Amino acid sequence: MSSTNKTTYEAATPVQETTSRDQRGLAFAIAAAVVILDRITKYIVVQQLPNGQAQTVIPSVFRITDVHNTGAAFSMFAESALPDTVRYILIAFSVIAVVVLLGMLWRVGRILSLSSAALALILGGAFGNLYDRVRYRYVIDFLEVHLGNYHWPDFNVADSCIVIGACLLFIEIFRPQPSDN
Repeated sequence: MSSTNKTTYEAATPVQETTSRDQRGLAFAIAAAVVILDRITKYIVVQQLPNGQAQTVIPSVFRITDVHNTGAAFSMFAESALPDTVRYILIAFSVIAVVVLLGMLWRVGRILSLSSAALALILGGAFGNLYDRVRYRYVIDFLEVHLGNYHWPDFNVADSCIVIGACLLFIEIFRPQPSDN
């Protein structure tokens, strides 16, 4: 059978397969890069600054610190009367979040899109902080920002990637979709 006798579908199939390669590996590589960057930055901070100390980068605006956050985001629940209970709840929540994000990324990651990149950033950040909670019993935060009289709670690379990923998802949700005219 010559190629001129192939149907339109048969002729188009090989081209479609090569142009729509599965991009999940790249999406998971983004998540892994977030975890690696998070681990490296936390390692450097722990090696250079004992807990509680700080290095001013921009006076009255930005410092590198070494803060051990036993609570959730923004140190919520850090002063709990039941710290082990809070830790186990946060670990359980993080494990559930990582599993859900893995499933979502597996589902939408065939094509690298704003959504899959956002999910990869959130997955990497969630796993980075989960690692700290399991290994150290706290999350290492080290970025401290002051804007005027406002002090933003200390955060880390994982937290930053979670926020960036969430913002990208927000943009994706409200971005005008092309019409099917």
